[in-house]
Amino acid sequence: MDAGENPWLAMALNNAWANRTLYDAVKGLSQDAFIADRPGFFRSLWKTLNHVYEVDLYYIDALEAGGRGLAVYDRDEVRDAATLSVLQAEADMRFAAFCRAMTPERLSETRVTERDVGRIEETVAALILHLVQHQVHHRGQAHVQLQDAGVAPPQLDEFYLEYDRAETAGGYWR
Repeated sequence: MDAGENPWLAMALNNAWANRTLYDAVKGLSQDAFIADRPGFFRSLWKTLNHVYEVDLYYIDALEAGGRGLAVYDRDEVRDAATLSVLQAEADMRFAAFCRAMTPERLSETRVTERDVGRIEETVAALILHLVQHQVHHRGQAHVQLQDAGVAPPQLDEFYLEYDRAETAGGYWR
């Protein structure tokens, strides 16, 4: 099933494209600009983007029933934008592969998430929707941080419609 027939896959591919587009804008920054204090909850692009990446790892692990839980957070933060970009792209493709194999039955399956209050079961559908929303939320913060760094934030909403679809989005629909 392709992205035109599978809205879960379409969301995952939009997510991958938006991250790639955002990182393309980030790659022009110096290391000092990447780690500099900026407006936003995480106070820098590198901290914001590390947060996005590690939360993706957490939810992808849950979706895949990988069993790592909160242990995914036991890692060093990546201070290099190019390395973080590659890692994020790998996570995005894992998420897309999971969504590509989606069935109606799988959407209603539950997965266990490990929380500070214990183990919580969530549906696959809810986990996917939350992962995508989390990404959108923090890409918005990264947009502000890019603008604060003097970089024009990229357009990230021209993916789904044929009309005015970003040229770079086309490859994700194949």
